[in-house]
Amino acid sequence: MPKGNGGPALCDCQTVAPLDMTRVTALSIRAGSTHLQRKLAVFLSAHDIPGEIEAGSIQVSRTSFDRLDGLLAAFSRTERPDLLAAPWLDGRLDLWQLAPLEQWIQRLATPWFATISDHLKFHLQPVVHLGTGEVYGYEALVRAQQHGPLIGAWPLLQAAAAHGQARAFDAHARKTAIRQAYPQLGADQQLFINFAPGVVYNPDICLQTTFAACREVEADFSRLVFEVTESETFPDLGLLRSILERYQQEGAQVALDDLGAGHTSLSYLTELRPDIVKLDRALISGLHENDRRVPLVSALIGYAHDLGIRVVAEGIETQGELSLMMTLGADYAQGYFLGRPAPEVAGLLPQAARFWGPS
Repeated sequence: MPKGNGGPALCDCQTVAPLDMTRVTALSIRAGSTHLQRKLAVFLSAHDIPGEIEAGSIQVSRTSFDRLDGLLAAFSRTERPDLLAAPWLDGRLDLWQLAPLEQWIQRLATPWFATISDHLKFHLQPVVHLGTGEVYGYEALVRAQQHGPLIGAWPLLQAAAAHGQARAFDAHARKTAIRQAYPQLGADQQLFINFAPGVVYNPDICLQTTFAACREVEADFSRLVFEVTESETFPDLGLLRSILERYQQEGAQVALDDLGAGHTSLSYLTELRPDIVKLDRALISGLHENDRRVPLVSALIGYAHDLGIRVVAEGIETQGELSLMMTLGADYAQGYFLGRPAPEVAGLLPQAARFWGPS
């Protein structure tokens, strides 16, 4: 596969460009049935929310946007997808921006997303080799901070999806993680970089800016681990396999998250053959020797090893969990007992360092 200037053109979808919410002067709301339209009109009237009826839609002005959450709560989860809204931008209705009302409410609640991509900060959490107690690598966890408190990964990802920017945000986060975190690594340490497979429609195109960022910081591709999140919600195994293979062609490793979280996990291991798999933290939390989950965890580790896949035990919060995972044969561990996510590379917490004793 050609690289650099000889490779495919960079994907133009990888610029985070959400709509500026300050331009939205009103929302034109339409229900998918006469029954829901009546229910919508009754709610607006009962709660004194002014709305103008025009061509079958109800126009709600910006002054009432803060009351739309209450409106949504009056409809069931099965009814909400039938409530659609389009914005009035600078005095004109833009039907190209038609989307579920619920999505518009999420957009209006997160106006900060318009500029947040310039303020990403990655916190790093150690992944520890259980045989030696050394830090094998760090997972880069996205955060953001502009004017107020730190914003965590889940609110950022929710906002990106609400603003229709999931693909662009994921690509931007990957590039920023590489630029911020890789230069902090010690010799031979790995960088775990999360990505959602659903945002990559063609790996030969969509991953080019990620690879360019790697070359920009002169990253050794063999020290990068691209970690698939939410793999079980991604139905196209063929495309997912091609994405992982494209990373591996560059010399990087690939990892799957949350083994044991659902019924498709084992088939994914067989089909995709990642380099590393992470056990779901629900399997580890509170685990003890007499726990009924122990045979399951042991079997999962053995199954992965039979396929040549190394195993990370996530969510380690106690010394007992750490000891048991070593006994069961996990290769690496990650969790608050070992080290919390921090804005800069840090070694093991003292409690964990004492577990392996003085070097």
